[in-house]
Amino acid sequence: MISSNDFRTGVSIELDGSVWRVVEFLHVKPGKGSAFVRTKLKNVQTGNTVEKTFRAGETVPQANLEKKVMQHTYREGEDLVFMDMETFEEVRMSEEQVGDRVKYLKEEMEVNVVRWNEQILEVELPNSVVLEITETDPGVKGDTATGGTKPAILETGAQVMVPLFISIGEKIKIDTRNDSYLGRE
Repeated sequence: MISSNDFRTGVSIELDGSVWRVVEFLHVKPGKGSAFVRTKLKNVQTGNTVEKTFRAGETVPQANLEKKVMQHTYREGEDLVFMDMETFEEVRMSEEQVGDRVKYLKEEMEVNVVRWNEQILEVELPNSVVLEITETDPGVKGDTATGGTKPAILETGAQVMVPLFISIGEKIKIDTRNDSYLGRE
């Protein structure tokens, strides 16, 4: 059990038979009446968001999530195959289950597979990945780091905005949380 006073961004709780993750929270202490916690929750399975208010100090069950490091071994049709590096057990997930994070998924990449009650909920990528640029407009002399940006397509098919001086074949570091360019690698 976890108290509503201990809510933080990223905390997972169980409500109505499913797992919800706290996206936003605000402790409110009105002049009259008792304090409460206003939250924005995201359903991990469906992706739906809902706003819910809890009394201060109210306890709710915390979701018992199990994270396991697995390696993305290969793609078979619409399925992605992940292998447990300790037991060599394979798990298949559809691109839909992985979600939009599939655009940064590369073969032999190690990821965290999150499970709840033996059900796979999501795949967590590392915060940053290094990928090669396969397609972008050529860089021109005089392009600087403080200038503008241009779209670039990465080896996995993802499109990100990069500085003007970046060219095809370079490896760059991308933040997977907000799709931003971090630098050359």
